[in-house]
Amino acid sequence: MAIEIERKFLVTGSDWRQGAGTVFSQGYLNRDKQRTVRVRIAGAQGFLTIKGANRGATRAEFEYEIPLADAEQLLALCEGPIIQKVRRVLVHAGSTWEVDEFEGLNAGLVVAEIELASEDQQFERPAWLGREVTDDARYFNSNLATTPFSAW
Repeated sequence: MAIEIERKFLVTGSDWRQGAGTVFSQGYLNRDKQRTVRVRIAGAQGFLTIKGANRGATRAEFEYEIPLADAEQLLALCEGPIIQKVRRVLVHAGSTWEVDEFEGLNAGLVVAEIELASEDQQFERPAWLGREVTDDARYFNSNLATTPFSAW
């Protein structure tokens, strides 16, 4: 089984704004608490992702590349608004961080994620890393599609 161990943090300042980012559009075919089914376009690539329920920072994740044309058609079938964001991938002290700057109804929200080999893996915090929100369901992308940051 594919497992994702991910921690999520708010981002402060602007030092994370390094290099060009990739534009993401993503929507949800299913947002059940036990599983989500996501369609994503990242740049010119399409993906279908199934994620299981969170158990702390860990959950099952299965991601498959799909043809871009299929991803575009599947986005039209998604429930709720489509999430728009720009992702930058940054390396700090040997760790890879994905920093998402949200647009549209989630504008103003910037979140950093780090994938780990274990929940207790140690890492060095970049200066721009703010409060941890791993356990705050409001920051799950699937929830941002139904209750956007601007409505909080």
